[in-house]
Amino acid sequence: MPDSKDSSGVDATPAVDDPGRWLGNAELLDLEDPKLRLRAHALTQLCKTEREKALALYGFVKRIPFSRPFKLRMRTAREVMDAGRGDADDKAAVLIALLRAADIPARLRYIELRGEILRGLTSSVTSAARPLAEIWLGGRWLRTDTYIFDAAYMAAARQRIKDQDWEWGYGIHRNGNTIWSGAGDAFLGGMPTGEDPMVLDDLGCFNDPLELITSAAWQSAHPRLPRAVQWNVLAPLMEKVVRELREEASSGTGAPAQRRSS
Repeated sequence: MPDSKDSSGVDATPAVDDPGRWLGNAELLDLEDPKLRLRAHALTQLCKTEREKALALYGFVKRIPFSRPFKLRMRTAREVMDAGRGDADDKAAVLIALLRAADIPARLRYIELRGEILRGLTSSVTSAARPLAEIWLGGRWLRTDTYIFDAAYMAAARQRIKDQDWEWGYGIHRNGNTIWSGAGDAFLGGMPTGEDPMVLDDLGCFNDPLELITSAAWQSAHPRLPRAVQWNVLAPLMEKVVRELREEASSGTGAPAQRRSS
């Protein structure tokens, strides 16, 4: 599905903060890493416009396979690139780092979603934070979270949702956007965040995922150690579902009959 041309969301008015403040380094971005900077240059060297550059970097990150690895700490953008797979926070760090390395202002706006959006992946969380990428193009901030899930995962997840007659699950809405065109906003939830019933709260803007989880507001609501333990306990089961989705996508088969009725 193509993205929406409507740039409305949580904020109805144009951004008033200076985009230049969203070009600097952060711990997980590691903009001085030579491999990261070389990758940003290689991906954008033939691009003629800022939009083309942003789309080239976005496409690279979207193609990184989504996974839910066990993690003892948050990984830097370079570490995620070396691993060749990652979760939402991992891929968010890579995207923001590459955009900033290409001198395109970019930041993360975190939203808190109802746990129901992860139906099929897990039923053990009441809410989950999701990083929306906000990219400064054409004099405004454009939002997308479609970089999180690669094409194979998206195709299999949508088929599962269709087979089970669900409205949402596996992190997406059945009518959600699949790609971002660089001309407007695009959301996995299928609608601007301000209108999405799955959105519980707008947590604000951050340079990288680590800045969110070390913020006083986040830590007061989500003690870091218990939350990390919870997600690491869930990680193997979620990764098993992700592998099954990939197998279905590669084989062209749908979910087993017993799963459709769950």
